[in-house]
Amino acid sequence: MKIAFIGGGNMAAALIGGLIKRGVAPADLYTIDPNDDARERNERHFGIRTAASADAALASYDAVVLAVKPQVLKSVAEALAPHLQASQLVISIVAGIRMQDISRWLGGHAQIVRVMPNTPALIGMGVTGLVATADVDEAGHELASQVLGAVGETVWVDGETKIDAVTAISGSGPAYVFYFIEALQEAARQLGLDEAQGRALAVATFTGAAQLAANSDEAPGVLRERVTSKGGTTAAALASFEASGIKEAIVRGALAADARAKEMGDEIGKQ
Repeated sequence: MKIAFIGGGNMAAALIGGLIKRGVAPADLYTIDPNDDARERNERHFGIRTAASADAALASYDAVVLAVKPQVLKSVAEALAPHLQASQLVISIVAGIRMQDISRWLGGHAQIVRVMPNTPALIGMGVTGLVATADVDEAGHELASQVLGAVGETVWVDGETKIDAVTAISGSGPAYVFYFIEALQEAARQLGLDEAQGRALAVATFTGAAQLAANSDEAPGVLRERVTSKGGTTAAALASFEASGIKEAIVRGALAADARAKEMGDEIGKQ
């Protein structure tokens, strides 16, 4: 498969690296980015072809991945439109921007998949939610799965509104995890452990617990109960969390992220 990337930042680089590891030839990958440093980095690291702006060469690629900031997508899409073929798959990893607006800015292009990866994709451990327009056939779904599968797991959803939910849960989710790790490190500091000790204990605990959950068929609640002895230390901590409304606060936070994703789509889609 031949894949072109519009934007050569960190997420595009993660996808490029993942695709090469899976056997895609560097000659079949192409990045368009006006930033000299981004182009030079991708040329040096991956040996791929780059350009500062779109041209007729874009038409020879199977898929075009939009990997730019939401605020510039309209102008970028309008510049791309003359160079796209109707059969090409357009994959957008741009947060918040709806497929109908992308299609409009691309002059009515119909073959669009909207995806939401997350930052663990940078180390090949991401998870990506995907949704497609009705015009995308089975081959298009498979192609999008292969591109995003290069950096982790993929989860297809059956409606575009659910991509905002994906954004709230897994797209923004790594920040929630880092926030909790920060809190555990602060607790470690207050309990007399040094910074290195606190970091090692907090990070390894999250890594191990997440892997245990991933390898188990049992619900997280069951796994939690197995760690919790009546009247013990874990029970004391969980009782404090419940009294402080921690679980409800996390749910409210994720719902706020979902609402903000919808607002972004409304705001930028008006352009």
